[in-house]
Amino acid sequence: MVKEIERAGLPVVHICTVVPISLTVGANRIVPAVAIPHPLGNPALSKKDEKELRRELVLKALKALQTEVDGQTVFEK
Repeated sequence: MVKEIERAGLPVVHICTVVPISLTVGANRIVPAVAIPHPLGNPALSKKDEKELRRELVLKALKALQTEVDGQTVFEK
């Protein structure tokens, strides 16, 4: 689905927990997530720390959206 949306002219960021799967499906902008059961958070953290973790992931995804890529790019942590 990511490739089809990009084919329509909209940039997409795939936030994922298993990067090799995103690479296999052909996502161009990939942001690694936290963990499979909690991709965008960590319940072991305090509320404040978890909010900061989520904020960092969203900001990284927004930066990836603004970045011109030529093929698949993984935006590491």
